[in-house]
Amino acid sequence: MTHRQIIQPVADLLCEPDGARDRQLLWGDLVTIEGQSNGWTQVTSVKDGYTGYLPSAALGPETAATHWVSAAATHVYTQPDFKSPELHSLSFSSRVQLRSKQGRFTETPQGFIPTRHLLPLGTDLSDLVTVAEMFLGTPYLWGGNSRGGIDCSGLVQAALLACGIPCPGDTGPQEMTLGTALPVGSPYQRGDLLFWQGHVAMVQDAETLIHANAHHMAVVQEPLRPAIDRIQAQGDGPVTAHKRLTESAPQQQ
Repeated sequence: MTHRQIIQPVADLLCEPDGARDRQLLWGDLVTIEGQSNGWTQVTSVKDGYTGYLPSAALGPETAATHWVSAAATHVYTQPDFKSPELHSLSFSSRVQLRSKQGRFTETPQGFIPTRHLLPLGTDLSDLVTVAEMFLGTPYLWGGNSRGGIDCSGLVQAALLACGIPCPGDTGPQEMTLGTALPVGSPYQRGDLLFWQGHVAMVQDAETLIHANAHHMAVVQEPLRPAIDRIQAQGDGPVTAHKRLTESAPQQQ
């Protein structure tokens, strides 16, 4: 099957042409084409099966990606020199193709990226909470999937995909498909996921959550039990599911 790829740092995936944003795709993400009309292309995201509409200009031919951005964000420079002009920024998990290494920089078709911000494609990280912590302070953005703006399900998806765990893009499918259900109120373990109606948070430790949320309009750490009480008090109801992804949580790094 022939794929196309995203050729913009961030591209909004819309519910319909000129419609609302459902999710975002990042540089190098692969899609399959479902249809095209009047400058719009309907696509299905290869990484999670999400379907929506993009401006056709956001798509280019597939190139063989070799590396992915493992820093929260990075710049693409005109030269292998941090004092050279930057061309654009790329967010965590963007996919790029290595041409050569020049000192501390990797040359790609788009420009030069600090080598320490890249990992070979297929290299998985080991602790999803550590990944989520990279996004602390990121502004909350409904449907967001980048360091420039992210929502609760986008944060969980970024962490899980980086650790090699398949993950849908929305809270509903995440709650249905991820991990093993535990009785609500069971002892909390690092890496557990807590779900509410339309919201998800990650357990950082037995006393702390990390999540992107509209109350703080950012990715934050929050005391776990007060957060549960606050979310219910603001009208979003009680915890609907407590899910564990592994038998034993990764050790904090």
